[in-house]
Amino acid sequence: QVQLVESGGGLVQAGGSLRLSCVASGLFFRVHAMGWYRQVPGKERELVAAFNPGGLTTNYAESAKGRFTISKDNAKNTLYLQMNNLKAEDTGVYYCKVFTYWGQGTEVTVSS
Repeated sequence: QVQLVESGGGLVQAGGSLRLSCVASGLFFRVHAMGWYRQVPGKERELVAAFNPGGLTTNYAESAKGRFTISKDNAKNTLYLQMNNLKAEDTGVYYCKVFTYWGQGTEVTVSS
């Protein structure tokens, strides 16, 4: 049974930082495409940052470039998203996705 468990969300002031984590189990983590997505009420879930299968290349949303860094630790089956210089528009629920599986989401609120 595949499980993805996110953590690290919370309330932070604009300009602050958060690191999201997603621990995966039940699948061969390192070979899959994986990424972080954000969803706000009334809008579709959108890509924030992602690795291609195998993790050799990354893709970032324009809004995330220069502020967010996606990384992973294959030994720990864990995907990370380091978010710096957070802005109010970064607020939303962040979901990790590995292959076709989604986590339950972790909420990020940035106060201005």
